Amino acid sequence: MTEPKFRIGRLVGAVTIGVLFFVAANTALARPRPTPSRPRPAPAAPIPNKSERQDDSVALTPSKDLTLRLDGQHRADALAHFVEGLSLEETGEMDRALTEYRKVLDLDPGQSELASRVAALLTREEDFPHAIDILKDAIKANPKAAEPFVQLAFIYAKYLKRTDQALDYINRAIALDPQNIDAYERLYEITLAAGEEKKALQALDRAAKVRTDNPTFWTRLGKLYITIVFKGGSAPKPEEIARVNEIFKKAADHSGDDPAVIRDVADYYAASQQIKEAIPFYLRLLELEPDDAGAREKLATSFAMTNQRDKAVKMLEEVIGQHPEKYQPYDLLAGLLDDSARDLERTNHREEAKAAFSKAAANYEQSVLVNPDRAAPYLHLAEILIGPLKENERAIKVLSEARQRFSDAPEIVYYLGIAQREAKHTAQAVATFEEALHEAEVEGSDMASARFYFDYGAAAEQAGLYDKAADLFRKSIALDPPNAADAYNYLAYMWAEHNTHLEEAQEMIKHALELDADNGAYVDTLGWIEFQQGKFEQALSDLLRAAQAIKRDDPVILEHMGDTYSKLNKVPQALDTWQKALALDPSNKKIAEKIDNAKTKMSKGEPTNANPIQ
Repeated sequence: MTEPKFRIGRLVGAVTIGVLFFVAANTALARPRPTPSRPRPAPAAPIPNKSERQDDSVALTPSKDLTLRLDGQHRADALAHFVEGLSLEETGEMDRALTEYRKVLDLDPGQSELASRVAALLTREEDFPHAIDILKDAIKANPKAAEPFVQLAFIYAKYLKRTDQALDYINRAIALDPQNIDAYERLYEITLAAGEEKKALQALDRAAKVRTDNPTFWTRLGKLYITIVFKGGSAPKPEEIARVNEIFKKAADHSGDDPAVIRDVADYYAASQQIKEAIPFYLRLLELEPDDAGAREKLATSFAMTNQRDKAVKMLEEVIGQHPEKYQPYDLLAGLLDDSARDLERTNHREEAKAAFSKAAANYEQSVLVNPDRAAPYLHLAEILIGPLKENERAIKVLSEARQRFSDAPEIVYYLGIAQREAKHTAQAVATFEEALHEAEVEGSDMASARFYFDYGAAAEQAGLYDKAADLFRKSIALDPPNAADAYNYLAYMWAEHNTHLEEAQEMIKHALELDADNGAYVDTLGWIEFQQGKFEQALSDLLRAAQAIKRDDPVILEHMGDTYSKLNKVPQALDTWQKALALDPSNKKIAEKIDNAKTKMSKGEPTNANPIQ
């Protein structure tokens, strides 16, 4: 049997973009926003709030201009009050700013945008009657403005719970301004809050029929569709995806050189796992904003998800060059290099694989240096050091540091035990595994799985604690019998090596072969048990079968075959197989001694199998 080898499962999957991570829409009654054509700066400080209720639906921003319809002194007075209100708002004196704004409306109540803002501020103070009066005065003075109707709909739906009147106001707003996305969003939210999802979807379908070249209209509408199509994490139907795709296509068609719109479109395609469609938009975004590191990371992730690893690696290296202080690109790059290395390993390109593993480890190390407050990179780094690179002492150092930093993570102690075992610090490894088990119990962790007990059992076996190892392997088997082939095999081989419990060992290897009949290592164990039972002809047959099944020369199987040939007094075959085994494992002194003894006895004409095989 080949020596059991450990393989730690990767803890964290491939980095992907979270579905709908960019959606800002709130399905509860959210907020009226300024129309896309009138972007305005945010206020300098929040308004005091009597009830401590904070609602971003009223976080409007003041216009920086004022088109007054007044003449002479009244116009001058209104402008003065407006300017004073802006000044007060910018210094955070919201109560006094509100007073100045209301003076403007006293002079000219038809200022619909300002009326909506003042109403919003009053709403935050729960002064709904005055807010409604101001909005209705604005409607009387300027009946063709949609903003006051949108704000009235919000107040009636959110605070007064009068859905019918809210719907009446919002439909009047849409009739006045069919391209007002705020109004459609409010209609959607009102109907959804009322539990009428079908009508909410109809509100979006109504907006989808609007003819407008405004790309922000379409991105905002697309995000609203997403809240229904992707709700609850369920997979959307193809026709639903097609509907949302059409909305974002309209946004893309009218995006021009607007990076915000292009980013929204790219993020939508990436979030909905339409990665090939996302890539051209991320490329276009980087043409417009070459220093956008976030776009580069998303593009690199998209390349990785479409198996364009070389492009992804190049892109991440560029991101790291621009922003060496960010840990995320190091994590992404390390993961890509790790995956590439494992592909190379599977195709027997061992030198290239080792170089890629080394680069992956270097990037995980850099990630830890930049941000040492995350456990995952330590574990990924340790996995590479213990497994492919065989740098176990280095792994012990990394994990010991991680253990000091993350005292509530028993997984780190588990990995440390594996590293100590592989570094042949077997007694220390057994103690560390026991500590990991205790810490898992304290933390309520489910880490003590079948795999944990298997790894613990291997450490106990290597420390010479054979009874303890047997108990641990039995626990591993009991926890997961359908996947216990390795544990059956390890236990059977341990007993065969020590020429004890051979009948039970044969039963164990029988179970392993029932689970994986063509596994060369398991067949080798069977042959070695038969050798210890003195069934040399049967042992040789199974050992030859094991060598064929494993499809490569293995020093352990070859040594077993040589020992069996020697017992059968087939000296030339024994020497030949031992020499092959030694070529594969030059440090194995036992094989060298067998070869020397056989040659000496042959030269003296003595039987080569006069002494037991050691």
